[in-house]
Amino acid sequence: MKNFPVVPELSTPRGYSYVASASGTFVFVAGQIALDREGNMVGPGDLRAQAVQVFENVKACLAAAGATFEDVVKLNTSVVNLKTDDLPITRDVRIPFLSAATPPASTMVGV
Repeated sequence: MKNFPVVPELSTPRGYSYVASASGTFVFVAGQIALDREGNMVGPGDLRAQAVQVFENVKACLAAAGATFEDVVKLNTSVVNLKTDDLPITRDVRIPFLSAATPPASTMVGV
């Protein structure tokens, strides 16, 4: 079960939650990059195609553990050579995967 406490001292975030808590079994997914089932890079030079592949990979990992994106409490994203213009692309890709009402706490880092 997830809980999304309201933080009255902060403005309402867009596309992520400031805080989320959960109880039960914890599942950790790591190291997902834009590789397809055969290990081939998807969309070289195309951030959107790569981000979609990564989210599909994470979705498969969650399913293998008996979970869905509804169960995700925290999401860390690293983007190589992150630019300000990349933010709308990554936000758009997340929308069909994450709950709009209760998105996970999230961090995006440029590497």
